[in-house]
Amino acid sequence: MAMSEWLTAQEAMDRLRLKPQTLYAYVSRGRIEARDDPEDPRRRLYRRSDVAQLEQRKARGRRSAAIAEEAISFGEPVLASSITTITQGRLWYRGRDAAELARTARLEDVARLLWACGDARFPTLATPIAPGSGLQRLFGTIAARAATDPPSAGRTPRALYFEAASVLDALVDAVAGGPGEGPIHLRLGHGWGCDAAGCELIRRALVLLADHELNASTFAVRVAASTGASLAASVLAGLAALSGPLHGGMTLRVAGFLAETGRIGIEPAVRARLAQGAAPPGFGHPLYPDGDPRGAALLSAFELPDRLEETRRSTQALCGQPPNIDFALAALAERLSLPEDAPLQIFAAARCTGWIAHALEQIETGRLIRPRARYTGPEPAPV
Repeated sequence: MAMSEWLTAQEAMDRLRLKPQTLYAYVSRGRIEARDDPEDPRRRLYRRSDVAQLEQRKARGRRSAAIAEEAISFGEPVLASSITTITQGRLWYRGRDAAELARTARLEDVARLLWACGDARFPTLATPIAPGSGLQRLFGTIAARAATDPPSAGRTPRALYFEAASVLDALVDAVAGGPGEGPIHLRLGHGWGCDAAGCELIRRALVLLADHELNASTFAVRVAASTGASLAASVLAGLAALSGPLHGGMTLRVAGFLAETGRIGIEPAVRARLAQGAAPPGFGHPLYPDGDPRGAALLSAFELPDRLEETRRSTQALCGQPPNIDFALAALAERLSLPEDAPLQIFAAARCTGWIAHALEQIETGRLIRPRARYTGPEPAPV
């Protein structure tokens, strides 16, 4: 790892004008990542990008408008949550390493962990499934429930847990194409004609995608839940945000990039993207400067086809960024011969567990999320 990415304690304190105890407090709260100096284990080094972000924040001052605006910018925490965090270059579900959980856990196990509902059972219910393609069934089924399910406000945790399980079950049925029994990864895998090995890979992907802190879709879920909307309505808000090409829809962009490498060659395709000032989709992640651990954990579980392996190596060498979970999902879909929109459906089925966890946490606060706008338009006419 390039040493230019790290600062000594004195350099960090000089840039932020901090005392040692304040620097250590920032580290303990996860605001600045620290690591041992590989050349001198008695010293600690501090991530330059974290220090720069805090330095920029201090320069903007603490005016209320600036604070409110920056609270919604990428990478800044918006709401207090005990569900998921990203720190030390890893993803943690209530203190458990997601990559480690993905070795053996099922999505149902992760749902119980995220929902903090102990050994609650997941009923298999007969839910009407909307017609159409996989994505049409998914959106139609959840939308139908959003139109009829009761509001979440004023209901007991036990009632909400049962409803949460039924919403997840309905979403899985919609992806699988009909009701089924057994673990979620088997229901999805069998719906796509996968063998046992393919179902196992889908299990890993589901666990790795279950939650990712306060991303765009999760924030949309929490806003909906804060109004007292039903769990299905909150999940529908998450689905809408997930479908965008900068979020769950990124896997379709990765598939397009992979097809482009097949048409014009890997290096020309990568160089064309870089010439436009953008990294190829599926590589790098702003929250993981050293590489997306979810992508690494999924890619380690199967052998890439030769063309995809060459694409991974060449693209990483040219852009300097390792593959992320979007590349891994697109590669998984090609490896298992899944439908084009299967990665987005896997994403939605997995993330539904995290969305529900955040909805439940938001409902418990009893607070409405209502940001204010900082007006920049024409001056209002005199009254």
